[in-house]
Amino acid sequence: MKKVGIIGAGNMGSGIVQKTAQEGLSVVMMDIKPEFVEKGLDNIRTTLKEAVERKILRPEQADVVMSRIQGTTDLAATKDCDLVIEAVFEDMEVKKDLFSRLDEICEPKTILATNTSSFSVDELAKATGRADRFVGLHFFYHPAKNRLLEIIPGPLTSPETVAACRQFSQLTGKTDILVKDAPGFAVNRFFVPWLNEATRILEDGLAGIPTIDQAAMDELGIGMGPFKLMNVTGIPIAHHSCESLADQLGPFYAPSAGLKAQFESGELWILDGEVEQESLEKVADRLLGTVFYVATSLLNEGVTDMCDIDLGAKVGLRWRKGPFELMNRVGIHKAYKLVEELLKAWPDLSVPDHLSSQYKKGEPWDIRYVKYSQDGDVGRVTISRPDAMNALNETIVKQIEEAFIEAGSAPQTRAIILDTAGKAFVAGADIGFFVKCVKEDRLDDNYKFTSYGQDVLMRIDKIEKLVVARMDGLALGGGLELALSADVIAATPKALMGFPETGIGIYPGLGGTQRTSRYVGKELAKYLIFTGRLISAEVALSIGLVDYVFAPEEIEPRILTLIADGKLVPKKGKDPDELPEEWRKIKGLFSDENIDAWLNGKYLESADPLEAKTAKMIAGKAPIALRLVNEIIDTGYEMPLEEGVKQELVHLNEVFATADALTGLTSVGKGRPAFEGR
Repeated sequence: MKKVGIIGAGNMGSGIVQKTAQEGLSVVMMDIKPEFVEKGLDNIRTTLKEAVERKILRPEQADVVMSRIQGTTDLAATKDCDLVIEAVFEDMEVKKDLFSRLDEICEPKTILATNTSSFSVDELAKATGRADRFVGLHFFYHPAKNRLLEIIPGPLTSPETVAACRQFSQLTGKTDILVKDAPGFAVNRFFVPWLNEATRILEDGLAGIPTIDQAAMDELGIGMGPFKLMNVTGIPIAHHSCESLADQLGPFYAPSAGLKAQFESGELWILDGEVEQESLEKVADRLLGTVFYVATSLLNEGVTDMCDIDLGAKVGLRWRKGPFELMNRVGIHKAYKLVEELLKAWPDLSVPDHLSSQYKKGEPWDIRYVKYSQDGDVGRVTISRPDAMNALNETIVKQIEEAFIEAGSAPQTRAIILDTAGKAFVAGADIGFFVKCVKEDRLDDNYKFTSYGQDVLMRIDKIEKLVVARMDGLALGGGLELALSADVIAATPKALMGFPETGIGIYPGLGGTQRTSRYVGKELAKYLIFTGRLISAEVALSIGLVDYVFAPEEIEPRILTLIADGKLVPKKGKDPDELPEEWRKIKGLFSDENIDAWLNGKYLESADPLEAKTAKMIAGKAPIALRLVNEIIDTGYEMPLEEGVKQELVHLNEVFATADALTGLTSVGKGRPAFEGR
């Protein structure tokens, strides 16, 4: 996937163009008039200028992005694209005509995709002779900033096309969810009725606009309620979306009389007024009831799964929790009752079977954040919690264990790929859990979690089948420890890894002290953990911490080819003579006889720049954690791996009981902590 065509230079089309070009792909942006193309290019320039002003991009980076974009009015310019995405206005006949022409122009390899939010992917595919290479790619506004991408295969879309679209999603930094070709797909199916229900609440006199908006913001943790959102994104869009859903699904989805009247008036909603505190809970319950009804209807219809519905809400809409997480939070009993109450006004509708069944069981939804899939003789364990950067908690670790048990018992599986969704591989463990354990004096719970996590990673380490960690993005702390439990780490240049624990008052507890020291030696392990230095994939490869580095567009096919050929083998560890000069020097500096000097700050005044810089990094870390991790590495290094890993538990309660641990853990995201050594 190297060249992409976008048809339509409006706000949506130009946003897709910008994001695609920012991530290194060549883009053809086509529209029917030169002035439309120029306006699209101006939109991109404006957004890039804002990114430069906010220091997100450097001026030269913005220039490179623009150099990757070819604006044109010639549809034939898309001929050799790997993927062409239609982003024109919602008119079925216009779209069909466009795809018919693209089908004739484009090479056989080209995948055609529609960004429609309301039309059937299957029906549009019929306008072409390549239904196997036709797909829906539904972007969310603003596509240069919003990470969500719904991938919607039609009934004839090939698995290879879906895989190519998922690769495009990864290359462009998107978080994708796989959705059946159904009205509203997944996110709009519950988001649009949520907007519509807000207008019905207003009609019914239950509360005014300020109260409805406030209730929604409080409940979902968002910055704008439904009425302000409609003002910003366009009341006509909300009205049209309701009509489109109603045409296919029935009157529950039809725009309310109030929404219809507001649309016809051409006016914005009036947001001024007082919030009625006594009505907030009633309003929130009614809005939740609508979301719960539609979300469980999606589940009933097999449109997608619970995890992806929740992911769509959190990534695409920026809700604090998704519908199923919200149902678990309020309780399945209350969730059922809210839906039951909502449907009293709709006697032809009934509570979806999945919700009724869950209500009868009286149990929370089992949301699967870790999924196992099988493709021939290759299994895949995917962690999908990108809204939390795939952070490890007890649920995730348990589901990782279950997925690897399934993978290990599949007789046809010769290799297992461990990968993740989103921009991070795994950005460590869930810090919030650690903070609660410390503040609530539940250190034993933390101990149990860490011990269990060690056991799960050891299971991965010992599994007889080849395990490949596919690392793309941040791998910090527990995330790097998880990757190191695999047989092979294959990374992209986007991967960035390190052990930040001593900078937050603790030390690695899932085997990081032991696996790292066995792969790169005690000296470099101590350097990496003492300093918390983040290293790139290329640097990690040069010191033997990862096994392969592949370009983002090549990593998947290269891994699969090497597995098929039996040539994907561990390469961790380096002969000291093969290390880069800087790392040979570091290895010498962190030999046993120098460790006390590092821990006591004796290199702070060194005239050697590397020594002084390293000493300064270590001086900012928690002294107790540094001392303990040094002891753990030394003690465990002489033991078998499984026994060495357990040494991390010996001092776990000790380090988490320090004042420095609480200081460090609560400082995350707030600035550098000041440790007192107690």
